[in-house]
Amino acid sequence: MSAEDLENYETDMELQLYREYRDVISLFSYVVETERRFYLANHVDLQARSADGEVYFDLTLQDAWVWDVYRSARFVKSVRVITFKDVNVEELPKVEDLGLPKGGLGA
Repeated sequence: MSAEDLENYETDMELQLYREYRDVISLFSYVVETERRFYLANHVDLQARSADGEVYFDLTLQDAWVWDVYRSARFVKSVRVITFKDVNVEELPKVEDLGLPKGGLGA
């Protein structure tokens, strides 16, 4: 396999992953980013904890989807992440929150 073949394969895998993400995002309520992974989830529990003067984050996700091109199963029932790095949690807008402007499309 040439370097170009490998690059094309990786590009195709990323494109497939993006398409899957686009297809499933409406099923989830939150986007969660950690230093290692990107998740979609329906329940997020984030707790800041301290041990020996160090602060870390204990993150539990339920009903989640993992952005990882190398995972064969991206849907997971439960995920627990322990990290000393930043965690970003964003609530996704509901489909009904993205309504049309008053007067419809032609306004």
